[in-house]
Amino acid sequence: MGGYAAYVWPAYLAAAAVMLGLAVVTAQSLKRTRQALADLQQSSSQ
Repeated sequence: MGGYAAYVWPAYLAAAAVMLGLAVVTAQSLKRTRQALADLQQSSSQ
């Protein structure tokens, strides 16, 4: 990497951490949205 490895690998790690964080936040949001939908469907059927 021509002496730039000390900058390139941390950049890769930071990008991976951000993508992992986005995946976790998205999964949590999906879970909350599905639960809200289930609650709405249950309350509308009653």
